[in-house]
Amino acid sequence: MRLVMLGPPGAGKSTQAQRAAAKYGIPHLSAGVLLRAAVASDAPVGALAKDTMARGDLVPDDIVQAIVFERLDGPETHNGFILDGFPRTIAQAEALDRFLRDRGLGLGAAIELKAKDHALVERIAARNANAVARREPRRIDDNADVLRSRIHAYHRQTAPLLEYYQRQGILHSVDGMLPIAEVEQEIDRIVARLQIEKVPDSDV
Repeated sequence: MRLVMLGPPGAGKSTQAQRAAAKYGIPHLSAGVLLRAAVASDAPVGALAKDTMARGDLVPDDIVQAIVFERLDGPETHNGFILDGFPRTIAQAEALDRFLRDRGLGLGAAIELKAKDHALVERIAARNANAVARREPRRIDDNADVLRSRIHAYHRQTAPLLEYYQRQGILHSVDGMLPIAEVEQEIDRIVARLQIEKVPDSDV
């Protein structure tokens, strides 16, 4: 099972990807986590990404792809994976398709978590308030101004992926503002339907 989670920042992609990964026994690969780990490790690729992430802009395709594809080539993805935060552009999606096709593989589904912009700003504000109350570190790209920039970048560069995957017939949409458990149930229904519909020579 190879899935891509799509949606604007704050829509709950990571939460749902983590739950699905635990349930189906496949790794959750978050591009954001991988990038932040690269930044924290002072790796050369992290230095290139740091300033871009702090502004809320999208990190250049070649940097993100190098980090993500290295993990996708690891043994832990043998039975599948859930990608969160990648691809974010048509170029990245095409590169991912080529990467998988070269290995005789393909995506099973792209799951979109839909959400309104104003609701996302409110959700992130609440997340930051909770982090401060618990004395937890805040993400460098998690404040109102940067969030608005990230949402704008999503609409400009990432939203076209919806049409890209719709043309492939693998796009499925879920209301990301539903309670977490209800979103999870909707994703479970999508995966169950895909597993029923798949033919013997395909792989969800």
